[in-house]
Amino acid sequence: MLPRNVLYYGKEEALPEQRVLRAGPLSLVYEEGDLRYIRYGDQEILRRVYVAVRDRNWGTVPSRLSNVQIEAHPDSFRIQYEVENKEGEINFFWKGTIEGDAQGTIAFSMDGIARSTFMRNRIGFCVLHPIKECAGRPCVVEKVDGSRERGTFPLYISPHQPFMDMRAIKHEVVPGLWAEVRFEGDIFEMEDQRNWTDASYKTYCTPLALPFPVEVKAGTRIVQSVTLKLEGTAVGVSAQPQTDRITFQVGDRGVGDIPAIGLGMASHGGRLTTRELQRLKVLRLSHLRADLWFSRRNWKAELARAIEEAGALGVGLELALILSDAAEEKLKALTAALGAATRSTRPQVNRWLIFHEREKSTSAQWITLARQHLTSCDPSTQFVSGTNHFFAELNRGRPPVALLDGITYSINPQVHAFDNGSLVENLAAQASTVESARQFSAGLPILVSPVTLRMRLNPNATVPEPEPAPGEPPARIDVRQMSLFGAGWTLGSLKYLAESGARSVTFYETTGWLGIMEREEGSPLPDVFRSLPGAVFPMYHVFADVGEFAGGQVVPSASSAPLRVDGLTLRKGERTRVMLANMTHQEQRVNIVGLGGRIQVRSLDETNAEYAMQSPEAFRAQAGEMIPTHTGSCALTLMPYAVVTIDSA
Repeated sequence: MLPRNVLYYGKEEALPEQRVLRAGPLSLVYEEGDLRYIRYGDQEILRRVYVAVRDRNWGTVPSRLSNVQIEAHPDSFRIQYEVENKEGEINFFWKGTIEGDAQGTIAFSMDGIARSTFMRNRIGFCVLHPIKECAGRPCVVEKVDGSRERGTFPLYISPHQPFMDMRAIKHEVVPGLWAEVRFEGDIFEMEDQRNWTDASYKTYCTPLALPFPVEVKAGTRIVQSVTLKLEGTAVGVSAQPQTDRITFQVGDRGVGDIPAIGLGMASHGGRLTTRELQRLKVLRLSHLRADLWFSRRNWKAELARAIEEAGALGVGLELALILSDAAEEKLKALTAALGAATRSTRPQVNRWLIFHEREKSTSAQWITLARQHLTSCDPSTQFVSGTNHFFAELNRGRPPVALLDGITYSINPQVHAFDNGSLVENLAAQASTVESARQFSAGLPILVSPVTLRMRLNPNATVPEPEPAPGEPPARIDVRQMSLFGAGWTLGSLKYLAESGARSVTFYETTGWLGIMEREEGSPLPDVFRSLPGAVFPMYHVFADVGEFAGGQVVPSASSAPLRVDGLTLRKGERTRVMLANMTHQEQRVNIVGLGGRIQVRSLDETNAEYAMQSPEAFRAQAGEMIPTHTGSCALTLMPYAVVTIDSA
């Protein structure tokens, strides 16, 4: 039997303690040295304030806190602690002090010293400004030379820094009340973190125009501070939240088709078993993605495996061609290989994804070359390109749309932060990428491929990534893949990509610790990645529930507290399906509005998750509980990390 926390989020360690504090009219959460969710009433002012030490590959060095002292009062607080950031050659120590007073001023300072000589890309404060409250809103920036600049938080994702050389920034929180954030100790600038699907604008220290990585000599002292101060008086808006109750509102009509959903081919190289094939067929997938790296010798074997598995599943192929400079020769070989296939073994290639191994965003020459050689294979196959990396690469290197049938980029939520809360926060930014891509895609379909929990490739690394230590999984593995949290996060990703109009989405892989089910032989590191051999992961049931509505419509829906409970609504014919996920480790009571008649409810939670993982067919054959609704609404209690499916006719 899996321990509860492993079932929840993949590991036994308890989540960090959160402490709710007040600074006069402001509420906030303190968590492991960071400030989160600084609010005036229901209005979020800052999403997070923290100190980061980034290595030469932009990796975040873990923080180890000690000597934490918290002095809390009803309208003020003072926190002191010590931190060691130590990993590899890096050894950096600093002391943090955070004070909040009754007037609503919050001061956060760090005083650090390098205990070793090392290379860094950045050390210091990061301040996150929330998207919902700030996007498209005016602000005033004070520059380091003392001048002031009026500006606007970008509505669509800005490819480059919207503000630079910053000493302070302020914006109106509610009518009459302004919040100013002032920075000391370095030059600060802002980036639009939605480029990496973080749902925030980040003001950070050390401009990117300066060289990096830079050597920090042992004994170097770094001192910085960030101060939040309120100006003016709120007009007609209370500093107290209106309500803590959660409402999930179901819309009236569909806004578009459910995206075509596919999976990536398993990177472990093993063949799918008969049982795995049967379970994957239940999902009614659209396609299987295979990556063919032309610079690697095994690309023909990968092609053969892809053809075999797609044929067995009865789905089309999404073939990602990662070209080398010898692309023409390899494209001829690919064309010949496909042409040699018999009618019974010839694959249905839905689309070619065209990339080059040395380009972050694919240039026109490679797309043109691919079209010259591959159009003859099947003129109906789409040519899609953009980037095999982050949306940032696409946004900064706009694709040659006249040559394409679709635009693509990948998504992972852990470029900057790795905790459960940040992953949930970042879901909404996935919609921002689709909406922003539409601004420069000339009406072409947006295809997101793939979505993964962790980064697959690091386009900005300055040295090769280190090999994992003995007993540690590769960096691209996330233990939450096999958990209830992984299922809830996947549901959230589907919601925001589907509602924003993505035409096609490719997730994860078929099997293994990057997939949606474990292999028959189990995890390679069963003490770390604690999956059940031969079992499906909870996210499998999310894809199965969506697959039952394939060809249907997405209905817009909204949660009043999306960081706690969020969901997706689908409609096909007379049937409506609402899928809700509790994103937290606490029970959540939610009122669903917009459903009629009797509803049928099935929950995937800690009481039945192992059964659902080991016996998915039997779990899915069970009828849900019938519940009457009253005047179009019903209230449900969701267990921690539960995924609930609600059917209404």
